[in-house]
Amino acid sequence: MKMKKFIIFLKINWIKMLVMSLTLAAVIAAGFFIYYAASSFSQLESFSQRQIAGQMAIMLPMFVIVYMITMPIMMGMQYYMMQGGFSKLFDTKIEKARVNVKWDEVIGMEGAKKEAWEIIKLLKDRSMVKAVGGKIVKGTMMLGPPGCGKTYLAKAIATECNLPFIPAVGSEFIGIFVGQGVSRMKSLFKQARALAKLEGGCIIFIDEIDSFARPRQADRGFGGTMSMNATINQFLTELDGLRQQENNIVVIAATNVSEGDLDSAIMRAGRFDRKIHVSRPNLKEREELFKFYLTKIESDETVRADILARKALWFSPSDIENMIREASLICIRDTGKEIRKVSMKDLSEAYDRVTFGLKSNITMSKKEKTWTAYHEAGHAIIGYLIHPTDDVIKATIIPHAGALGRVALRPIEEQYSSNKEHLLAQIKVYIASYVAERLKFGSTSSGVGGGQSSDFHVAMRYATAMVWSYGMGKSGLVGDFNALTSPYGASMMSDKTNETLDNDVQDILQTCVKEVEDILKDKMDLLECFAQELLKKEELEYDEIQEIFGRFNLKPVRESS
Repeated sequence: MKMKKFIIFLKINWIKMLVMSLTLAAVIAAGFFIYYAASSFSQLESFSQRQIAGQMAIMLPMFVIVYMITMPIMMGMQYYMMQGGFSKLFDTKIEKARVNVKWDEVIGMEGAKKEAWEIIKLLKDRSMVKAVGGKIVKGTMMLGPPGCGKTYLAKAIATECNLPFIPAVGSEFIGIFVGQGVSRMKSLFKQARALAKLEGGCIIFIDEIDSFARPRQADRGFGGTMSMNATINQFLTELDGLRQQENNIVVIAATNVSEGDLDSAIMRAGRFDRKIHVSRPNLKEREELFKFYLTKIESDETVRADILARKALWFSPSDIENMIREASLICIRDTGKEIRKVSMKDLSEAYDRVTFGLKSNITMSKKEKTWTAYHEAGHAIIGYLIHPTDDVIKATIIPHAGALGRVALRPIEEQYSSNKEHLLAQIKVYIASYVAERLKFGSTSSGVGGGQSSDFHVAMRYATAMVWSYGMGKSGLVGDFNALTSPYGASMMSDKTNETLDNDVQDILQTCVKEVEDILKDKMDLLECFAQELLKKEELEYDEIQEIFGRFNLKPVRESS
């Protein structure tokens, strides 16, 4: 066993051993040469000795300097040319990483953990491998949005299996020299095979694999595409090479793109046999994440993980961690010399920073503030009264990230599809600002349009989707009419169909405007009250919003029905 480990050690470190051996041999040879030269020199006449000594005093330093400069360059060039050309000059050494992520610390991804646990059992139990045909799952692809814990889960797998973990990033296999990606791919798998023999197994983790694993294309004459294709081909060859002998290597890859955006040869069975879809945490998982990260800071008794979990809908684990960290920084900044714990107010401000960005340094005039207050009051009132699924959790007229104000609505639970009632409610909420401004001031401001996130733009997107894609138009036309429009703008639709679809979109928008106008006309006293409260406090939290509607004995439509 010791001899086997020594042989593997030599395979990994043979270059260092060779350099050390050559250096030692050079020192010994130099010693013999100096001894022989000194013996011959002592037998010469004094004049000849002085002449030779003078010449050597001049030539020897020059010779040493030239030798020290040229020899390493020549040896390096020769070695790199043998190992893959100039691409090796920019290659970096691949080393295993030290990971210590405990399995219990992976929170908020229970479905993905169940899938990953099967891989762990196969890596740890060789009898189970034999029971399923003697072949381990060699490739596992993790797919999902960023910040949801794909890298964290891969490290936990390596820790649980107690195997060496070699991390890499897809962009590391892309370089300015042709062949650099291929060379680095060979080095990666060579190191993994050596570690697998030495320690009984190895895990390779390639993050952002889509950097080099996009579908292969024909070369356009500049060589870059051919180099990319060669990198993918080498990766496929290495994956297939894992089948030639049982060396207990698992390749885990992670990407934020969909499976269809990767080369089909990579995703076929026999290469990446397992796909783990890592999604954003649900309500229960978000609550567990908040509890976990809150244990890492000092928080007071007012902080409730269940309320935070409901508020942070669609947050990823990294978003939640960032929110807790921001709350700690806000607490430290506001505390000064006094010591206090993180409060719910700190976490609410941290939520605003993560969701809306930092407060802007824009200073609005009194007229602009008043206009913005009625604009946002329209959003809040319609959202509270008619939306079937969403709560109004915050209203503000403090500018954030370029917006002069904002009303935040959040579903009371996760919604994965929308019906007609929900889509119409979304449109009404967005156009409520337009109606509120028109009722109060007799005209409207640029705040209702002018950008991709503007009220009119979003409302029109919803209405267009209802008519063009979901078959919800008044005319009864059915189908996804986007299929008749090419990416280059050409359309196969008739002018009559196009006109009918446009009329259906306008019908939805005009009907929603009329219904919102009827509601706000009937609730003008509520509109005045809400806008004045916003002007006085500038920000209204969930409890304050509930209190305002409670004054008028109003409840959301889902509670009154």
